[in-house]
Amino acid sequence: MATVPTKRAILRYSGIFDFDGLYAAIIDWAKNYNFLWHELDYKHKVPNPLGAEQEWKWLLTKEVTEYYAYEILFTVHSYDLQEVSVEVDGKTRTLTKGRIYMFIDGKIITDYAKKFTGSKFKEWMGKYYAKAYDPETSDQWDKLHYRILNLHAILKKYFEMQTQKHPYKGYLREN
Repeated sequence: MATVPTKRAILRYSGIFDFDGLYAAIIDWAKNYNFLWHELDYKHKVPNPLGAEQEWKWLLTKEVTEYYAYEILFTVHSYDLQEVSVEVDGKTRTLTKGRIYMFIDGKIITDYAKKFTGSKFKEWMGKYYAKAYDPETSDQWDKLHYRILNLHAILKKYFEMQTQKHPYKGYLREN
């Protein structure tokens, strides 16, 4: 079993945002692309006068083929979180004010089901298979990398940090 990482996507935002909407947007994206959602870690530190500090780790996993699997790890750290009431379209909504840092790391896992372990013949076949289906030379690395860029663009749109279009839309011939 080997892992091949993609490039890290980083998002930093400071201001007022709807955290529940952000969470729902990521889960919706994961469902649309058939990723499973795992919440690995949650930390809430005692609030100071500026607000609370929280950390999350979310893992999205997907079995692509019988040989490849994708993992996308979100590391989210927020500072100075405070709930604020904001009037939107004549209605009062409770939103979150603070700073948020998101790190999105992807990786491809080969032989995730460990089909090529257990005997010398299986290990020999696994080495042959690894050469023939190297994720760096196949299109798997590109697919995962551009999916992460697509998610990154959606999050930037959510925070109104980007125009409504992004350059990678349609790259994988998907919506």
